[in-house]
Order: sequence, then structure tokens, then C-alpha cells
Amino acid sequence: MRLSGRMCAAVACVFVAVPCLPANAEPPADPFVGAPGLGDPYYPLDGNGGYDVRHYDIGIDYDPPSRRLAGTATIAATATQALRVFNLDFAGPEVRMVSVNHLPAAFDRNGEHELTVTPMLPLLPGVPFTVTVDYAGPAVNTEGEGWTFAPSGGAFVAGEPHSATSWYPLNDTPLDKATFTLNATVPAEWEVVSNGVRTENVVRGDQRTVRWASAAPVLGYLTTVAIDKFDYLEQRRADGTPLISAFAPNADSRHRELEQRLPEILDFSEQLYGPYPFEAAGGIYLDADITFSLETQTRPLYAPRIDLQTVVHEIAHQWWGNWVSVRNWSDICLNECFASYTADYLWPERTEGKNVDDDYRRTIRKYRDSQKFWDIPLENPGAGKEFTSVYYRGPLFLHALRKQIGEEVFFATVRDFLAAHAYGNASMPEFRAFVQARTPMDLTGFFHAWLNTTAPPPEEYLFPGALRS
Repeated sequence: MRLSGRMCAAVACVFVAVPCLPANAEPPADPFVGAPGLGDPYYPLDGNGGYDVRHYDIGIDYDPPSRRLAGTATIAATATQALRVFNLDFAGPEVRMVSVNHLPAAFDRNGEHELTVTPMLPLLPGVPFTVTVDYAGPAVNTEGEGWTFAPSGGAFVAGEPHSATSWYPLNDTPLDKATFTLNATVPAEWEVVSNGVRTENVVRGDQRTVRWASAAPVLGYLTTVAIDKFDYLEQRRADGTPLISAFAPNADSRHRELEQRLPEILDFSEQLYGPYPFEAAGGIYLDADITFSLETQTRPLYAPRIDLQTVVHEIAHQWWGNWVSVRNWSDICLNECFASYTADYLWPERTEGKNVDDDYRRTIRKYRDSQKFWDIPLENPGAGKEFTSVYYRGPLFLHALRKQIGEEVFFATVRDFLAAHAYGNASMPEFRAFVQARTPMDLTGFFHAWLNTTAPPPEEYLFPGALRS
């Protein structure tokens, strides 16, 4: 995710204290009941215990004039324990029916986003099962935290760390990636854009049916649907990868010029981080007044006020955040520090010939004595403060690390780290250990100073190597 300029300025100057939630959710007393959360340090009730999802097949019918959303979610999963009760995360319209393995199941909605399901027959560990949830009702505008209404009368889904629960039930945790298919029906004059490859776009009478499929596993907040009267830009990479980009009716005309550079940006990122990990790419350019762009998998969402570096940032996330995802939200620096460094340092350095060492030194001189600049640590910034220091201090940390261990080691290490965690999850402690294993230099003090403290690092870590000159 990349904040707009005004939002970045706000988070750089004003830090709001949010009390931390308990590190671990309480396990249920009954061993045959799946836990209602997985104990993320910041969001302990996100996700659910007792099963692993393999695939989501989501069918929705949306009518923009009435804003009515009807859906059927079919979830293919495998039980990881014996289950007589389990939970899904869902905060969308009224649930009409739930079935498990094609048999009616009892259900209850509770808490902020819990859909508790009691199957007719208990589920056995290691055995695949299917859950189907039918729901319908007025869509609720979450204003940038899920289902959001567009100025044209259409709608789109955006939000991090939560958004998917506003439009389909799921296991909403970074720890459970799954493949994803969307079948959407809308009035014929509307278009539908989502993740992955578009495999169908058919008008029958007054209805349009569109199907999008993601062959690579994806997290909930990285899925999206956008419904509008889009114009399209269709391109292909040299290797044949299809690039479909959509522009809302009043999207800035200059954004099409930015998106025409997508093949170049993908090539650039690929040189840094390895082959592009997905089967398609593109972008969705909105005309709604939201304050952030988001790296939805294969096809980022872009707010109206963006620039080229925003596109570079969200494309870098296809590797950092999408291909390799955080284990917990306290690991958010893996996503945002690298995406920001790619856009703010590596792109201008390698494509524009900019001296980013000088930029680094100027920034350190400007903020070295600003306590607020260092108030929030990069590793484990705290619940509600994930999207703050990682943007403005994260690139400094990575540039200092690059100078500390050397060019060759740095770039080979980050590329290998991604490959080692492909389509999975990683944490900041794992990153630290991986880097340490690639150099005889003791990095304990360096990592602690940059990632864990709330003060400027000592001189030796602020200005390693060539940065001293």
C-alpha cells in the first residue's frame, strides 16, 4: 500500500497511540471447536483454527442502482483437527444459508466478523470438505476498508489489513493463502475487474457475466472486485504475460500514460527480485476520493492522486507482500520497507541516474534530531501504527543495510530470500537471520539499532561504508 502525499505527511507528523491487543487469542475450551482467531499480535481474532483453505469460488450478483449484493461463496478446505464447530470471517450482507459437504449446517453470526458454522456431521482431521455460504442484502459502504461506492454508481473493494470480509466469507489471515475464482453478474452496461486472468466476459440479454481466475494463491485483502463503466488498456509483456488495466470514467487521462510503462516497470522489478511470480498483471485506476493505493494481487488499485513512483511501489509489492507475505502484521516492514525502497531509491537511481546516497544523507541530516521521526520502530510498530514509519524510515534502513553488507551481497540476498519463501510467508526475524547467514559481519547491533529502537542509530550504523563520505 502507498499513501497519498497528504496522508504520508499526516502520518509522518502525527502518531496516534493505539493500545496493543493481546498477543494470543484464547483457544476454545472444546478441542473439537476451531479457534475463532489465530493469535496475530495485533489482530488476534483474525483467521480461524481447525482448517486450511485450498480454494475460494466466489459468485456475486451486484446491482449498482439498488446497491444490492447477493453472493454464493464455495470454500474448499481441509480439516486440520476434528471439528464439530468452526468459524469463518464475514462482515457482509445477511447470511441466508450455509451447507457443509452439501448438507445443511447451523450457523450464527457473532463478534465483529465471526460466522460460526456447525456442520450436520463432524469433520475429520486430514479430510477435505466444502462449505457453501449464500448471502444477500444491501451492500454497506465501508469507505476504504472494504466495499466502497464509486462516484459513477459502481463499487470496488479496497482495504488493508481488512477488506475481504465485507464481500465474502473466508479465513482472513496472512497464514492461509488459497487460489481464487470470481464469477460476477452485473447489468450489461457495467464492467467487472478482479485478480488474475479474465476467462469470460459475456453479455446475455441485459446481464453481463465475467469470470476472473487466480491460479497462484492469494490472501483475502489482496483480492478485489471493481464494478464500473471502465475503459481498458490491454498490453502484453515480451514473454506473453497478459496485462489488462482498467480506468474508471473520470480517471485522470495521464494515468493511461503511466500504465503504458507497466512492461518496463515489471522488467525493472524482475531484474531486482526474480521472475514475475504471477500469470497476469495490470492496474485498476479509480476516480473515488480514497487516500491510498493498494497492491491487490496482479492488478493494483490506484487512487486518483498518484505518480510513477506509486506504480513502481505497488508493482514491487507483487514480490514483497503478495508472492511472499508477512507471517504476522508486526512484520509489515517486509512489505512496505521494500516497496518504498524500490520506488523511492532504486527506481530513481537505476532509471534516472540519481545519486541516492546524497538523498539519504540529506534525509538523515533533516530528521536526525526529530524525535517524532524515530518514535515508531520498524519491526513490531504496534497495532494501528503499521502504516507509518515503514514508509519514511524503511527505505533509509534498507539503504544503510545495503551499504553495510555491500552491493553484491545485498541484492543477491534479498533475491534469494524471496525465492526461499515463494508463495508463502516470512517474518522480520527470519529476514534478519537470513541476511546474517550471508555475511561474516556481525549485524546484531545494526539490526537492533535500525529496527527495534526509537532513537537515531549510532553514527557507525547511520553512515556505513560509502555513506561516510
